[in-house]
Amino acid sequence: LLSLPLKEDSLSISKSKVHDDGYREEKKRATKELLSTITDPSVIVMADWLKIRGTLKSWTKLWCVLKPGVLLIYKTHKNGQWVGTVLLNACELIERPSKKDGFCFKLFHPLEQSIWAVKGPKGEAVGSITQPLPSSHLIFRAASESDGRCWMGSWELALKCSSLLKRTMIREGKEDVSTVASGGEHSLNFYSLLRAHNMHGFQFNDSDHLKDPDLYSDKSDREGEPDHEESDPEGLEKSEESDSDTSERQEDSYVDMDPNEHVRETPYLEQCHEELGEAGEAAQTETVSEENKSLIWTLLKQVRPGMDLSKVVLPTFILEPRSFLDKLSDYYYHADFLSEAAVEENAYNRMKKVVKWYISGFYKKPKGLKKPYNPIIGETYRCMWLHQKTTSKTFYIAEQVSHHPPVSAFYVSNRKDGFCLSGSILAKSKFYGNSLSAILDGEARLTFLNRGEDYVMNMPYAHCKGILYGTMTLELGGQITIACEKTGYSSQLEFKLKPFLGSSDSVNQISGKIKLGKEVLATLEGHWDSEIFINDKKTGTVDTFWNPTPDLRQSRLTRCTVPSEEQGEFESERLWQHVTRAINSKDQTEATNEKFILEESQRKSARERKAKCEEWNPTLFEQDSVTGEWHYKYADTRPWDPLNDLIQFEKDGCIQTKVRHRTPMVTVPKRKHKSDNPKNPESGCSSPELDRQDSSGSERHKSKHSSRLRKKGADLSELQSAIESIKQTQQDINRSISVLRSRTASRTEGTSFLQQRDYVIIVALIALQVVINYVFK
Repeated sequence: LLSLPLKEDSLSISKSKVHDDGYREEKKRATKELLSTITDPSVIVMADWLKIRGTLKSWTKLWCVLKPGVLLIYKTHKNGQWVGTVLLNACELIERPSKKDGFCFKLFHPLEQSIWAVKGPKGEAVGSITQPLPSSHLIFRAASESDGRCWMGSWELALKCSSLLKRTMIREGKEDVSTVASGGEHSLNFYSLLRAHNMHGFQFNDSDHLKDPDLYSDKSDREGEPDHEESDPEGLEKSEESDSDTSERQEDSYVDMDPNEHVRETPYLEQCHEELGEAGEAAQTETVSEENKSLIWTLLKQVRPGMDLSKVVLPTFILEPRSFLDKLSDYYYHADFLSEAAVEENAYNRMKKVVKWYISGFYKKPKGLKKPYNPIIGETYRCMWLHQKTTSKTFYIAEQVSHHPPVSAFYVSNRKDGFCLSGSILAKSKFYGNSLSAILDGEARLTFLNRGEDYVMNMPYAHCKGILYGTMTLELGGQITIACEKTGYSSQLEFKLKPFLGSSDSVNQISGKIKLGKEVLATLEGHWDSEIFINDKKTGTVDTFWNPTPDLRQSRLTRCTVPSEEQGEFESERLWQHVTRAINSKDQTEATNEKFILEESQRKSARERKAKCEEWNPTLFEQDSVTGEWHYKYADTRPWDPLNDLIQFEKDGCIQTKVRHRTPMVTVPKRKHKSDNPKNPESGCSSPELDRQDSSGSERHKSKHSSRLRKKGADLSELQSAIESIKQTQQDINRSISVLRSRTASRTEGTSFLQQRDYVIIVALIALQVVINYVFK
C-alpha cells in the first residue's frame, strides 16, 4: 500500500522527463531550422540595394537580403557587415507615395511593436554601426517603379512564407501528439523570443518606441545630399522643431473595433431635382423684360467701368437658386474618371483622363443667364456621389472662409479609389460697360494618393455681354493649365469667346494641347459643352475625346445631399431656403426681401466682430500663415489600406474612415488658433467631435493638445538657445578667419619679397659670370 504512491510518483516523474526531453529536442530542431533558413545562401527570395530612412530623417543605402520570414540588412553586398534582422511574421506592407524619383514602400508593425531580432544570422549581438533606424517600421525606396513593384511582389511572397516556418515546426509521424503540440508551442515561443527583446542604446532608437518617425515629411531630408530625395503628398515640411514648417500627427481616435459595428454617419438622400440647360448659345442667353431692364439701369448708375462688383447687390432675377458652394460641386458628377485615372499605369493616359474629367464639369449649366448666390461667411455645403463600379463614395465639403475678399474653400475625398482634391477660389467681378466678367482666382490641387502625384489647375472666367444693348449672353474664357510636376506632363486649354462676327458654331469653343515637357503629344479641338476631338501627334489619328451625349448624362454618378432636417443653421440649402422658394415662385419682391435680411444679418455680425476686435475663425478649414493656402482640418491623404480600412464616411462636416486597428496618421501643417475647437454662435455649428469608435481621423484632446504646446514651447526655447550658440560660434570663427587671413597675407608678402631678392641676386651673379668670362677670354 505504501509502494503504490511511490510508483505513481515515479511514473509521473518519468512522463515529465519524457515531456521535457521532447520539448528540448523540438526547441533545438526549431532553432536549427530557423538558423539554417537564415544562413543558407541558396534560400533567398530577393537581394538588392535599397535606401532606408532612419530616425534622423535621412536615407542610408544598405544591402537587403529577403528570405522566407526574415529580412537581413547588411552594410555591403558581401554580407560581411550585418546591420539588423527584421522578422516578418507580424509585419504589414503598404506602398508609400513619393513625389520624386524612385518607389517607396513601408514595412511596419500595426501595433507599433519592435520588428527587430536581437541577434544576427551568425549569432552577432552587435551589428555594423549605421544611423539609428526606427524600431517599429522601416521606409524603403527603390531606384525605379519597376524595381519597387518587384520588391513589393517578393515581399508579399516572403510575408506569406513566414508562416511556413511555423508550420514546418510540427513534423508528421510523432507518436505522442501532446508532445508535438508542446514542442511546437515552445518552438513558436523561441521564434517570438527574438521579438521580445530589443537592443537598447545601440542602433535602434527605442526611446521613440511610442512615436512614429514617419510623421515627418520626406521633404525634411536635406535636398543638398543625393540620398535625401523623398517627398510626401501632404506637402509636409522639414521637422517638428519649427512651427511654421512642421507637420503634426493628429491625435487620432482609432480603436480596435468590431467590423460589424454600425457607423454613425450623416444620412444622405439622392438628389431629386436638377436643372440642366442644353448645349449651345440658346441655353446661355437671357431675354430681359421691361421691368427688369429698369432694375438694371438703376444698378448701372451705381457702377463705373473697371469697378469690382463684389460689393454691389445684384437683382434676384439673374440669380440661380443655389449657392456658389453648390455650384463648385458640378465638377464631380464624373468623378469616376478620376477613379480610373488613379489606377492607370501610363502617365500619359492618366493626364488624358484628368483633362477629360476637368472638361466634364462645364456642360452642366442652368437655362439662361444665371448667377449663383454669393455665400455668406461661415456658410457650408456638403454632398456625396456614389460609385457603383467601385462601391465607394466621393465626399465634397465646402465653406465660405472669408467675405471681404470672398474666398470659398473646398475639399473632395475618395480614399478608397485613391484621390483627393483641395483648393480655394477668390471670386472677383469686373464691369466694362456693356459687359462684365466673373473671375475665379485660385487653383485646385488633385492628388493621387497611391502615387504621390499632384495635378495643379486653375479656372476659366465667366464673361457676360449685352448688358446695355444686344442679347445678354454668358460665355467662358481664359487660359487653363493642368500640370503634374512629378511626371512632367501638362495640359493647356483655351476657352474661346465668340468673335464679333462669329457664327453660332463659334460659341463655346475650346482648344488645347497635352505636352510632356516642351513636346506636344496631342491637340484638342471642339466645344466644351458638346464634342471635343483629340489629335495624337505620333500616330496622326483623330478620335472623339469627349461628348456629353444623353446616354453619358444618364450614366453620371448619383449625387446625394443632406436632408434639410439634418442640416446645420449655416448650411447653404437651409440658409437660402426662403430666397430659393421665392425665386422658384417667381416672386422677385419676396426674394429681394429675404436676400436683404440675410445680407443685413451678415453685415451686423461683421460690425459686432469689428467692435470687439475679433476675427472670423472658419469651422472646417484653416489658413497656412506662410503660404496663405486654405487646408481642410481633417484631411486624410494616406493611401487606402484594404486590410485595415473598412469604409469612409462623413459626420458633421468631418470626413472619416472606419478602421480595424489604430494606425498613425500624417496631416498637413496645422496652425494652432482659437478655432481648433470652435463653437461659434454666429455659425450655428461647432467643430466636429468624432466618436472614438467610428473615427479614424481627428478628435482633439485638450490635455494632449496643451502638453504638445508645452513641449513645442520647450523645444522652441531650446532651439532658440542653440541658434544663439551657433551664432556666437560663427562670430568666433569669423574672427579667427580674419586673423588667419591677415597672417597669411603678411607671410605672402614676405615670401614674395624673398623671391624678388633672390631673383636680383641670381641676375647679378649671371652678369658677373658673363663679365669674368669676357675679361679672361
